[in-house]
Amino acid sequence: MRQRGIAFYFLLVAILTISGCSVSPARMRRADALVAAETSHALDCDQPDHCAINSPLLAAAQQAMADSTAEQPVHVVTLLNDSEAAMVARLNLIRAAQHSIDVQTYIWDQDDAGQLVLNELLKAARRGVKVRILADQLFSFGDPVELERLATAHENLEVRLYNPTFHKAQTSVVEFSASIVCCFMTFNQRMHNKLLLVDDTIGITGGRNYQDRYFDWDDDFDYVDRDVMVGGPAAKAMAASFEKFWNHKRSTPLTHLRDVNGQLLGDKEPKPLPPPHYTHPQRVARVQSESEDGDWLDDALVSETLRTGRVDYFSDLPAKTEQPQERQAREFTAHLMRLIGAAKEEVVLQTPYLVLSKRAQSVFARLRNNPSPPRIIVSTNSLASTDAFAVYALSYKHRKHYLKEDGFEIYEMKPHAAGPAEDNAEASADEGPVAPAQAGNKVRRRMGTERGLLGSRGLTKRNRPAPLITPGRRFGLHAKSIVVDDDFAMVGSHNFDPRSDHYNTEAGVIVYDARFAGELRESILRDTQPENAWVVAPRQQSSLSMAIGDVSASLPVFDLWPYRYATSYDLKAGCTPMRPSDPGFFSCYTPVGDFPEVDVSQKLIYTRLITAFGAGVKGVL
Repeated sequence: MRQRGIAFYFLLVAILTISGCSVSPARMRRADALVAAETSHALDCDQPDHCAINSPLLAAAQQAMADSTAEQPVHVVTLLNDSEAAMVARLNLIRAAQHSIDVQTYIWDQDDAGQLVLNELLKAARRGVKVRILADQLFSFGDPVELERLATAHENLEVRLYNPTFHKAQTSVVEFSASIVCCFMTFNQRMHNKLLLVDDTIGITGGRNYQDRYFDWDDDFDYVDRDVMVGGPAAKAMAASFEKFWNHKRSTPLTHLRDVNGQLLGDKEPKPLPPPHYTHPQRVARVQSESEDGDWLDDALVSETLRTGRVDYFSDLPAKTEQPQERQAREFTAHLMRLIGAAKEEVVLQTPYLVLSKRAQSVFARLRNNPSPPRIIVSTNSLASTDAFAVYALSYKHRKHYLKEDGFEIYEMKPHAAGPAEDNAEASADEGPVAPAQAGNKVRRRMGTERGLLGSRGLTKRNRPAPLITPGRRFGLHAKSIVVDDDFAMVGSHNFDPRSDHYNTEAGVIVYDARFAGELRESILRDTQPENAWVVAPRQQSSLSMAIGDVSASLPVFDLWPYRYATSYDLKAGCTPMRPSDPGFFSCYTPVGDFPEVDVSQKLIYTRLITAFGAGVKGVL
């Protein structure tokens, strides 16, 4: 046993020594020269507008920009709740770009959604548009061969990876473990921003990454997510933010990555990027067609667009964790807390992970102590709907505090929520039979999650959702949004947890328009309805059981008492939905257990154990 430990120690030292070496300047220069020589310069278009399509979305943004003054900005804003509209809007804007496209994301998978958007961006580059892609390394691309081909695909397409582990695009399980040992703080900081910006005039930001499950394209597990499309002066702030990230030292060109560099210099006959192979080609063809269908765009996007005034885009700086005491580095996070702290009547919060940071706890404590505290409505995940069971375990531990001390009304999403299922069925109605993927072209799937370190590619099995008693496609909440007093609203990438507060960089827009706030509020409250969510409320139990539970929950470890202060409730047939504070609540709601619909499994056991022993790792999770 001791010999095995010594062997592991020397293996770890060897990996740290080898993996810690960056690419030499000489090899960088050789790879850069090779890329310059091999990269395609051919253009598919010789027109001044680079053969851009006419887009009502871009046209409205250009008009808003023209009508704006420094004192009176004008914006066009579209809430992208629907996943199909969110994809079509992206495709339309990419095809309409005349000068530039900047894309920033946390996840870029190689499934249908990832391949489709990448292919559209490559087409834009080939017609003369400057395209830049900045993706967080941990969950993006990951195949050195694909990145080698991207490096030489076209002179107008440039890709960089943010904060690569050991200067590589692909991280093995052993390297992942070694990085935690050697350089945890650096490795733990991720770029969680999401942005697609066209011609510095219109941008899309929010929660969606480039992976099937963010667009209702996964056959097993899809996210309920949200973006917002903004055209006007706020796009200039988006451009400035992207530029800061693009030029930051952690944003690494492909030729500076050890594995991609080795692939470039070692491949005597570099091959071109192959055409995409889609698992569901009919679905891809449908959204491509819709992206240039004027009637479809008018109905799904233009008619839903609001013309308004002030809109602010906020983003943390890439140096967020390098300068933890610098307020500017956490600009978005700090501004978000100030907005919530100013609430008078109501806060409607939607977050996948309800694990409050110390700053957030103090904000809600102050609100609760107001003479007339605002109502706090929280839409979040249940254990049955989340793929981040470890984070849920910590939320579960603090339920009593959230309900009793903070006055939260908590609604946890059902895994087979009727609303998302209905939306998905409508979008897929005309898809027809699905053609199987061609042999030899099967897309590699990564069942990762956004939850930082626990989302490693090497740990994918652990991050699959907990098994359920009931079958069928599952939905999990991923949207991050806040509405305060029906006056203004935020849509962004910020989860309401310590990781978003202290480690990940986050971004989002704040819209100061009562109409937009009302639309967003309605969307969030739909997810709290009985067909879509369980209500978390106090458990009816003896005073002795409650006292033991209080003692157990106060312990940092050995919090093992199974009868918690609160449990989940479902509405009885024939009853009208009501708040847990209503005197008739218990007569109209029936308890369904702490983890409804979850089958007994290792995931459930892990959840209990993390609740009992994991209180000290909130920031990591």
